[in-house]
Amino acid sequence: MNAELEPAPLPAFADVQAAALRLAGVALRTPLLAGTPLDELTGGRVLLKLESLQRYGSFKIRGAYNRLSQLSATERRAGVVAFSSGNHAQGVAGAAKMLGIRATIVMPADAPRLKLQNTKALGADIVLYDRYRENREAVAARILGERGGTLVPAFDDPHIVAGQGTAGLELMQQAEELGFTPDQVLIGASGGGLLSGSALAIRSLSQATEVHAVEPAAFDDIRRSLAAGRRIENPPEARTICDALMSSPCGAIPFALMRQHVASGLVVSDDEVLAAMAYAFRVLKLVVEPGGAVALAAVLAGRLPLRGRTTAILVTGGNVDPETFCKALGR
Repeated sequence: MNAELEPAPLPAFADVQAAALRLAGVALRTPLLAGTPLDELTGGRVLLKLESLQRYGSFKIRGAYNRLSQLSATERRAGVVAFSSGNHAQGVAGAAKMLGIRATIVMPADAPRLKLQNTKALGADIVLYDRYRENREAVAARILGERGGTLVPAFDDPHIVAGQGTAGLELMQQAEELGFTPDQVLIGASGGGLLSGSALAIRSLSQATEVHAVEPAAFDDIRRSLAAGRRIENPPEARTICDALMSSPCGAIPFALMRQHVASGLVVSDDEVLAAMAYAFRVLKLVVEPGGAVALAAVLAGRLPLRGRTTAILVTGGNVDPETFCKALGR
């Protein structure tokens, strides 16, 4: 099959560096955790980049603020519209609040209550839709037609990708400060903004470092897309506990970068995700949401060789409902 043409322009490493300057004092420099029981468990060294401790509970403020801060004065007055199951929603709502911009967020009616409540608390207008019967892009387009404004995509935008890539940039900088260069980095993925931006930054700093996508087993479109050389969608009947990782297909801009910088796609089951959430709480003393735990789940399940290697993982979010968290801990 013929591969898709790469969209232009793609963000470059210089764009990630510029985004890091814009985000200074806005996004937190989240910890890189080393020396945990994971080292003894795996026979290697495991580093955890804790974006679960980022503002609004996930990495999403990075891309959202990088995008919104570059809007013109006229665009800011018109407001922004985004669609998200929760973490991008909170990132856009938080960035909009910082910059004095009106934000409308299209969210699935079955999104975790915590994410809905947090997004509303940040001052955004929320429009609910049925994710299995309605098209979120169409809902957002209708709102833009009625109210005007700028659409802020969750991942298929060069400014979003560059902003998310600052998480990977920080990871490599912090690892160097500790005297380590990761042999491999595992990153949870859905639309691909974080994965592609971080892979761009990581590989720009270390060509020897492999970057691997991690997805829920029912939503492995990135793994299949990389193998096929073209973007593939997930079946409409697919379900997963990882509400943050249900976008399909991945973005055109992220996919073009993934084809250059991502070594492979890995998958984990929902049961493995729940086990990773429980391990994170009981052993690492961390609260992690399902989508934020997939990379840790891949490490615990031994999806890659770990012994004698330095493996870094991105813990991408901590916005989990009490019911889901209790389900993980009750296993």
